[in-house]
Amino acid sequence: MASQDSIQKTLTVALLLCFVCSVIVSAAAVILRPMQESNKALDKKKNILLAAGLYQESLSVDEQFSAIQTRIVDLSTGLFVDVDDVDAFDQRKSAKDPATSQALSSDADIAKISRRENQAVVYIVESNDTFDKIILPVHGYGLWSTLYGFVALESDLNTIAGLGFYDHAETPGLGGEVDNPRWKAFWPGKQVYKDGEVAIEVVKGAVIAGSDRANYQVDGLSGATLTSRGVSNLLTFWLGEDGFQAFLSNLKSGSA
Repeated sequence: MASQDSIQKTLTVALLLCFVCSVIVSAAAVILRPMQESNKALDKKKNILLAAGLYQESLSVDEQFSAIQTRIVDLSTGLFVDVDDVDAFDQRKSAKDPATSQALSSDADIAKISRRENQAVVYIVESNDTFDKIILPVHGYGLWSTLYGFVALESDLNTIAGLGFYDHAETPGLGGEVDNPRWKAFWPGKQVYKDGEVAIEVVKGAVIAGSDRANYQVDGLSGATLTSRGVSNLLTFWLGEDGFQAFLSNLKSGSA
């Protein structure tokens, strides 16, 4: 009898301990969620600044980001859309909802994203009341994951100012080298369009200096062919006619 009582007491203590721990963990998750969301938003802003080559470590992210205008674009028309709260717009959620996105055919879905949201966020940098840079969100599948990032274009809307990814699960040391500053340094100055078509690409190996394609090419990631191809594909998609091309055309002509 004593043995059974001992077992029951042990089980009771274990269950109570599990219950208390679960309550503590759940409470901590709820309490910390606003802080986690705030840190996530801050990190996203930092990555936007980094892509545009504007980030300064000595200044606060929010202070620097205040110079950037956030707008919503209708991808079908390429026109700005006025919304009450731009910050509340969740582009990832919109891409998954059939009511706010469209399914892509296998031929169109070169970025392997299945659906494309109807509207997207863009970030505009102005200097002395003059358009200076545009930062566009891009995403697409690499080897193991969907890469989410930003590509920044100079005022000519053809020259790349920078490229960076803030969320992915590619292999460290291989596809994960998309985060390497040395690789990201290859992008500024590269050209996107040639004869109206997206020409920018990540090549296998190194770019041949002096070739007629050199301005449209970036060195491939060593040992990460599929991730490199994924980056090329997502840029081709998002800078093409199914992505931001109509918007960029309208912005260039002043009709956005």
